[in-house]
Order: sequence, then C-alpha cells, then structure tokens
Amino acid sequence: MELELWWLLGIPILFGLGWLAARVDIRQLLSESRTLPRGYYKGLNFLLNDQQDKAVDAFIEILQLDPESADMHFALGNLFRRRGETERAIRVHQNLLARPDLPQEQKEHAQYELGMDYLKAGLLDRAEETFNTMLHGQYAVQARRALLEIFQREKEWPRAIEAAIGLQESGAGSRQKQIAQFYCELAQDALVHLHPEQALELLDKSLLADRVNVRATMLTGDAQLALGDVEGALMTWRRVEQISVPHVALVAQRLMDGYRKVGRPQEGVNLLKSYLEQASSIDLIEVVYKAVLELDGMDAAKQLISNELRRTPTLLGLDKLLEARLMDAPPNLVSELSMVKNLVHSYTQKLARYQCSHCGFKARQFYWQCPGCSRWETYPPRRTEELNVMN
Repeated sequence: MELELWWLLGIPILFGLGWLAARVDIRQLLSESRTLPRGYYKGLNFLLNDQQDKAVDAFIEILQLDPESADMHFALGNLFRRRGETERAIRVHQNLLARPDLPQEQKEHAQYELGMDYLKAGLLDRAEETFNTMLHGQYAVQARRALLEIFQREKEWPRAIEAAIGLQESGAGSRQKQIAQFYCELAQDALVHLHPEQALELLDKSLLADRVNVRATMLTGDAQLALGDVEGALMTWRRVEQISVPHVALVAQRLMDGYRKVGRPQEGVNLLKSYLEQASSIDLIEVVYKAVLELDGMDAAKQLISNELRRTPTLLGLDKLLEARLMDAPPNLVSELSMVKNLVHSYTQKLARYQCSHCGFKARQFYWQCPGCSRWETYPPRRTEELNVMN
C-alpha cells in the first residue's frame, strides 16, 4: 500500500520536472531564433516560393552581415550544383571568395567548390585555372583528381599522365592502370597517323606501367603488323590468352587474318577452336564459324555452331545456327526459316551488347573507357546475354 502511495506522489513530480525542462528548451529555442538575421527567413521564404534568384540575394546579404553563415552558403552552393543550376552555384561561391575577412581555410574551401562548379558547367579552362592554384594547399589531392578528370575529358593524354603521376606521389593510391591506358591512347593515335615505331615506344611505356594490360598487348601486335612483322604480331596477340582468356575474342579476327597472311589458315582455325573450349563467346564463334565455313565447308560450320549451342545455349548462338541452316535449306523451308531467323535476330540485337560493370552503361561496341562513367577497363569482353547465362 505504501509503495502505491509513493507511485501516486511521484507521477505529479515527474510531470512537473518535464514541464520545467520543456519551458527551458522553448526559451532557449526562442532566444536562439531571435539572434538569427531576418535574411534567413526571407531567404527560406523565397526558396519555398521557388524564387531562387531572390533567395540567393537574401543569403548573400546575410553573408555580408554575418561571416559565420559561410557553412550555410557552402550547403546552398552544393545544392545548386547537384541540381544542375551551376550559374547560381558559381555566384554563391564567388561571393564567398569576394569577402575580404573570410578565414583562409574557408577561402580555400570556397575556391575548391568554385572549381567544381566550373567543372560541372563544362567551363574546363576556368576549372583548370582554379585547380592549378590549389596544388599545395589542403585541397591539393582533390585538385589533382579534378585536373586528371579535365585532361581526360580534353584528351590531353601527356598532361593526364603527369597528373596521374602527381596523384600517386601525393599518396592518393596507384594510378598505374590509368597511366597504361593513357599511353595506349597516344599509341593508338600514332598508329592512325602511320607512325608504328613511335607507337611501339609508347606501348613499351604502357606495359612498363601495367605489364598485364590487354589493350597494350593487342596494339603492340598491330604496330608490329604495320611494320611488316606478321610472325611477331601473331606471337604478341597470342600472349593475350596468358593475360586473360575471355579477351581472346577481341583479338580473334586479328589472329585469323594474320595466319592467312602467312599461309597457315588451318593453324589459325585450330588455335581459335582451342580458345573456344576454354572460353566460348559469340564474338569468338563468329570468327571461327566464318573460317571453318571457308576452309572446311558448310557441314563442318553447322556442326561447330550446333556443338557450341549445346554447350552454351544462348539466343545469340541460335541466331547464328539459323543463319547456317538457311544457307542450304530446302526451298520449301526457306520462307519459314527466314521468318524465325528475323524474329530471333531482332530480339538478339538487344542482347548483343557490352555492359559496364560499374555504371551499367550498355554499348554495341567494346570500350576500354566507359562512355557513361569514364572509368577504365570496366567492360567485360562478353555480351550481356552470355554474362547472364554464366551467372
């Protein structure tokens, strides 16, 4: 009975303490709200009414009166940039930088954010100029990363190599794979302009940066071929198998053409068949099928496709089998087979794509750098349907 009495007495005491605590919190909140400049409320009101230009003016006015409001401006500028309103973001950060009494730390922060605004807006010259002034401060690593992105966008590969090396030396992690790809870009350009010797020098540097770079190996074979060294090119292209068996599909046509040049096409077919046993792919089947059709005839070509379809059943493989069947189909079946072939083929066009493993961007051709996310070596050398079958 005494315990119940204590409980009854305790309830109003606890209620009273809660009431006092609430009063203290409310008073503190009211006191803090009175210290906020009126511009805060004006700016928020403009934002709520979708009058963003006026909101920016109001918040800038606050900054002129209250230097401590810089954090809010950083948040506002970043919000504008994320929404794609880069002109407003630039204006916010420029006004921050224009304030003479802004602390140095916040001034560097504002400068970095302004550079990112320029980058987002595609004003690459201004972005580069901004980031070049920040290579020795607290945002040095971020500035170097941004410069690397700029040089890649502008395809200034020598400067991209410099920037990547600078990032490595600043302790921001290895960039060897990127550096190797930049040298490959330069070598590719040299080959286009018929300078295979120069291409080989650049590819040596690429392989020095990344000795298992498939692209550099393939391009080395291309340069050797351009110099007339077909046997050397064949040996180089065959090294792709040692680096990555799935990537042999990308070099299969080169190998077959090379073996034809040296008069040993059957050796080329046998080699590619051995690759099929290790890593079947529709691109590799395509090359082998045409070569077998040419050298061994229709029956051997159809048998090849049938065997591969049993081993790896895909619509892409079925499409190729129907193509083979149509070549010697009886006249009374050609019309029906053609109709089925066309239906299958139209559907397989959606499946015969490469897909970036990072961002999911799909493309009809193979890319070493994803057009979607700009990352390097994110495309598996197999089509999307083949990857789904393997998973």
